[in-house]
Amino acid sequence: MIEAARKLFAGPIAFLKSAPELKFLPDPEVPEVAFAGRSNVGKSSLLNALTGRNGLARTSNTPGRTQELNFFDVGDPLQLRLVDMPGYGFAKAPKDLMRRWKYLVNDFLRGRAVLKRVLVLVDSRHGLKDVDRELMEMLDRAAVSYRLVLTKADKVKATELVAVRQKTADEARKHPAAHPDVIATSSEKGMGIPELRAAVLEAVTA
Repeated sequence: MIEAARKLFAGPIAFLKSAPELKFLPDPEVPEVAFAGRSNVGKSSLLNALTGRNGLARTSNTPGRTQELNFFDVGDPLQLRLVDMPGYGFAKAPKDLMRRWKYLVNDFLRGRAVLKRVLVLVDSRHGLKDVDRELMEMLDRAAVSYRLVLTKADKVKATELVAVRQKTADEARKHPAAHPDVIATSSEKGMGIPELRAAVLEAVTA
């Protein structure tokens, strides 16, 4: 699976479109895997590392820049789509805008038949926070399969990483829609990226 995923992500990957509202979603032609996480969790950097392309997802010094669902086509012929979801929990945005994001994300999760899995990104330095748990409960209610992925794993000591990974996995097992295994990644060092690619491929082929 790791080799098949490496080959897939070495091939064509292109930005398709941004959807500020559900009516702008692309046709549900192929399976989709979405990335969700707190606004400063390193989502854009991880997407760039995953695809091996520096500028695919825009990184920003202002957390919460992604305010739409961004779709990326993977493979030629098209095999799957990656969905970059709006960051949550930190964005300096007006309340009505925050509410709109929440509805957009909630409606997308509930109504998207081709959505195979959501990868919920969690900062290794902080572990699960209440805003992450809120999203996990939302995913449980929507019956959308998800998997927890630790980011910035190079920023903590090895012993701390083992502990936070274990704690995160223990919590994941209490949730009906959560995958029991947790992947630890580092965009900077490339740690866990082959496993993450394989997890994406596994989600759409299972």
